[in-house]
Amino acid sequence: MSHPTQLTSETYAELRAIAARYPEARSGLLPMLHLVQSVEGRVTPEGIEACAEVLGISAAEVSGVATFYTMYKRKPVGDYLVGVCTNTLCAVMGGDQIFERLKEHLDVGNDETSEDGKITLEHIECNAACDYAPVMMVNWEFMDNQTPESAVRTVDDLRAGKDVHSTRGPRLCTWKQAERVLAGFPDDLADEGPSAGPASLVGLGIAREKGWSAPSTEASGRTGDPDSLTEAVEDADTSRAESETKVDDK
Repeated sequence: MSHPTQLTSETYAELRAIAARYPEARSGLLPMLHLVQSVEGRVTPEGIEACAEVLGISAAEVSGVATFYTMYKRKPVGDYLVGVCTNTLCAVMGGDQIFERLKEHLDVGNDETSEDGKITLEHIECNAACDYAPVMMVNWEFMDNQTPESAVRTVDDLRAGKDVHSTRGPRLCTWKQAERVLAGFPDDLADEGPSAGPASLVGLGIAREKGWSAPSTEASGRTGDPDSLTEAVEDADTSRAESETKVDDK
């Protein structure tokens, strides 16, 4: 069988290696699609066929997964995928202004790539970094507490080939390199830079200062077994019913 030009025998071997990690081979489909993107810059029809062949499933099944998750791209992506969070808190803190400024600066719209092929811009959903709003991500690495000016500076440095470090993580690599990491092939940069910053650890610090700890399951009388969990749900349902009865009585 002839394989697509870019999907070499080495790529096929790596796809099989990913599938072999799992008791059910098709559980490896997500990282396999990331590997396809690391080679071709997007999920191509050839990549879908390759995944289907390795897993012994239909191309339609692979395509259904590839079109469901937004991390899988059907159009070519630039060297750096820049995502600006425009969910509520980031938007309130300036995310909308950052996104509009980058669209103007790069002369692109949402999910479009700059003329030089370096930057693909998109607005993204919440990335659980609200304590650092407004947040921008570059190839899934955090760029915290951004402003329109700092965002423009970041994309200009990337386009100029300068080393840029994420706020809580390693120096930024290219989109294809990042996709290879998501496929499960480490780049040895995992420990380069902090993974959590002070704002994320405030609650932990206060808890330690005051000697607080999470209640144990023993102290609450809950053991975590199915019968205990069922009892907890029943108690909650009873309490809710009693509350609703009191409201009705009023």
